[in-house]
Amino acid sequence: MSRLAVRAAVSQGPDRARYVSRMFGRIAPRYDLMNTLMTMGRDRRWRRLTAALAAPKPGGLALDLGTGSGELALELASLGCRVVAMDFCQPMMEVAQQKLASRKEARVSLAVGDALSLPFPGETFECMTAGFALRNFADLGQGLREMFRVLKPGGRLAALELTPPLSRLARLMHTFYSHRYVPLLGMLIAGDGSAYSYLPESVDHFPDAEALRRAMRDAGFDRVNYRRMGLGMVAIHVAEKSLL
Repeated sequence: MSRLAVRAAVSQGPDRARYVSRMFGRIAPRYDLMNTLMTMGRDRRWRRLTAALAAPKPGGLALDLGTGSGELALELASLGCRVVAMDFCQPMMEVAQQKLASRKEARVSLAVGDALSLPFPGETFECMTAGFALRNFADLGQGLREMFRVLKPGGRLAALELTPPLSRLARLMHTFYSHRYVPLLGMLIAGDGSAYSYLPESVDHFPDAEALRRAMRDAGFDRVNYRRMGLGMVAIHVAEKSLL
């Protein structure tokens, strides 16, 4: 797929969810391997930190939204949470199901659903996570409002996401790495260069870390903060739902 076509898929609202679901379905079998290669293994540490920052209570109910292959959901389960791991891509959910079965992990339940219309009553979850998922929402504001709705007062959201770095040198490195190296790696390892052209384009069209902080506040969250990692190319946002 040409870069022009990828940009069209990134920017189109109604067609975007269909494109993203099909794209992740194609790369599902190699998704974990590609994440490890692209981040040199640091994605595991980032997910572990994201789960810890959500501050789940042992035995509490957590939602991992856009769970993909289930890695972040497993981190939450390791902290003693009962977890609902939700995604809208069926092939990804099948990978997650195989992983849960092989590890005999009973604390994670899988659910297929739409992040823009979550199939849960309000104030259901003690905490919530999203790993590299927000930028794939067809409507970020609606997705954040739904997350706020189903989170209990006093609950916390922790979102791990890619973001443009601040320094000029880091931006140059980020541009070369994400737009040249990542698609080449995707073609060689996953057999799908177009999917891994979409991923950097999705970052280019997504709010930066500070704009995402404001979007979370606009959705109703309080005490929204973030920390950058990975040369400033990755950020974890932590937001709370007020008790009032």
